[in-house]
Amino acid sequence: MSTNYNRSIENPKLNPDPASNTEKDPDQWVSGDEPMTGAQASYLKTLSEQADDPDAFDTSLTKAEASKRIDALKARTSRTRK
Repeated sequence: MSTNYNRSIENPKLNPDPASNTEKDPDQWVSGDEPMTGAQASYLKTLSEQADDPDAFDTSLTKAEASKRIDALKARTSRTRK
């Protein structure tokens, strides 16, 4: 094996497929059990208002839970705004 090939395995930034690590299931996130970030909370609040679903916003969500809820609300709000 060449040295460059070994480096690409050891360092995902050198992976020839740049999209190989860009999307990961939130259930697989190492930090998924941590509280959602401020950015997630803000976006989730906005989406819950747009979807007219205030109960969708919950301050106790984890990062992974917030990500999934954001995805679901994005899908709902994009359908309702057409």
